[in-house]
Amino acid sequence: MTNTLARIAIVLALFALWEVLSRMGIVNPRLLPSASDTLATLCDLLRRASVRNDLLVTATEVLAAFALAVPVGALIGFLVAENRYFADVTKPLLFFAFSIPKSIFLPMFILVFGVGFSQKVGFGFFSTIFIVIMSTTTAVESIKVEYLTVARSYGATAIQTAWRVYLPSMLPVLLEALRISMIFNLTGVILAEMYASRDGIGHQIATWGENFQMKQLLAGVVMIAVIAIAFNEMIRWVETRCSHWRT
Repeated sequence: MTNTLARIAIVLALFALWEVLSRMGIVNPRLLPSASDTLATLCDLLRRASVRNDLLVTATEVLAAFALAVPVGALIGFLVAENRYFADVTKPLLFFAFSIPKSIFLPMFILVFGVGFSQKVGFGFFSTIFIVIMSTTTAVESIKVEYLTVARSYGATAIQTAWRVYLPSMLPVLLEALRISMIFNLTGVILAEMYASRDGIGHQIATWGENFQMKQLLAGVVMIAVIAIAFNEMIRWVETRCSHWRT
């Protein structure tokens, strides 16, 4: 409870500083509209059917990319961690691929998938899968060998070992990875919408920025931030519920 209140206090302080800087003219109000004006603009935008439709489009793309990237990445990460030879071969390649800015591949996705739903989901998937693979690999490698030895010595089947040993040991690390991977996923989809799209909240934000509509632009940024924080806190809540599985 204390941590939550501290976070809320920090956010309120930042908004207060934002308001003061703009209202007192320390920062040009045309460049940085006040926090109150931005929040009023946000409320106005949310009343528009077009903006709500764009939010729904973005949410659908983000969830689709996330639903594909997490199981595929987790499976690949598990295979990498369980096979030493495979791990020695692929780990350097994974770190290399992870270090490359994903935005440089966006034109390729447009050429392959065109401008539409598949392109944005595909790029979101591509932006997310590497962090899921690496996190899953780390989670599997963190399992104590003694646990597996005891389970197998008692004749546990593969399914029982996965359910009773792997999952409880990996879950706390995986939940932390989900929070991080959603950031990559959301960023990838928004970037794809800003680069080439006919709908989605990223497309709207790009349009507001190109037309120097700073109130709408900042309102869109606040909107995305609230969505990201809400998901982060939801995963954090699940993580606390599973804290007894930490070893």
